[in-house]
Amino acid sequence: MKRKRGPSIEDVAREAGVSVATVSRALRGLPNVAERTREKVQEIADELQYRADPSAARLATGETKLVQIATPTVDGWYFSRFLAGAIDHLLDQGYETICHPVETPEERERFLDGLVHLEKRVDGLIVVDLNISEEAANDLFEAGIRTVTAGFRTRRFPSVIIDDYRVGYVATEHLLNLGHRRIGLISGEPNHPLAFSVPGLRLAGYTGALAAAGIAIDPDLEQSGRFTAPGGRIAMERLLDIDDPPTAVFAMSDEMAFGAWSALQGRGLSWPDDVAIVGIDDHELAEMVGLTTVRLAPRELGAAAADRLLRLIEDVEEFEASPDRGGEATEASLEWLELVTRQSTIAG
Repeated sequence: MKRKRGPSIEDVAREAGVSVATVSRALRGLPNVAERTREKVQEIADELQYRADPSAARLATGETKLVQIATPTVDGWYFSRFLAGAIDHLLDQGYETICHPVETPEERERFLDGLVHLEKRVDGLIVVDLNISEEAANDLFEAGIRTVTAGFRTRRFPSVIIDDYRVGYVATEHLLNLGHRRIGLISGEPNHPLAFSVPGLRLAGYTGALAAAGIAIDPDLEQSGRFTAPGGRIAMERLLDIDDPPTAVFAMSDEMAFGAWSALQGRGLSWPDDVAIVGIDDHELAEMVGLTTVRLAPRELGAAAADRLLRLIEDVEEFEASPDRGGEATEASLEWLELVTRQSTIAG
């Protein structure tokens, strides 16, 4: 027996005397719908007992309800939590996500070319720490791709950022305040092909804090840990082997700090008595092992990026009215950057 068809979005649009797209926007609470029209549409939908079909609504409005997020990786601690915050916020607003790891400059260019030259597949894009060129940003804008960047700025699109100079400065200043003058640095991967801005900014914060204290920069005190625990262990071992080793170390991530801690243990040393260590992130294990760290909030940053993108998607006028944003950015709030002191720098 043929099933009786229920009321459709076209039925609601016909009864209300408006377009199908207007019905879809009104029922989803989106902007650019007059309040009187919204009430009328809702009243008719209730009378007809209409329930929206998500796939039909997508076809009617031309929206995919998909957001693409491009990151250098999807399995690192920081990036995985950024993605979790963005995805949760987007899901709450009825959007699904596609996560795209972009590990090389060539992959980045192929990814961006695919977005610009293929038919529209997503409603918006979040680009995390990939430092796309102004030319690429212009191409995305001209193609109508709503975009938000995280960790870097462009002139075309809004950004969400953490003050990584301040991150490096706060970590180093903490060690200086404890009386340390030989402060080693376990940095990120030098000359990375994707040219991440974060390591350079944290390095500038480190050197800025030392300069403010009147301490000359010693190149022997910097070793690369490549943002991994094994890399942090190797870097710490190298620092311990120099003629005048550091009494304290700033590691640019907690994972590298964990590796540094392992190297101390391997030499029969301990923190903070032999070497004080401060990391970055406030990884879940940081509290368990007593690591002092600068707490960041990648989940909150991801949610902020998603929220900013939704504003661009849902407000055409906002997207089109500011073709040159001059580096507009949402700065991280103070809650996203906090020094958390533990046993690795202050004996308890």
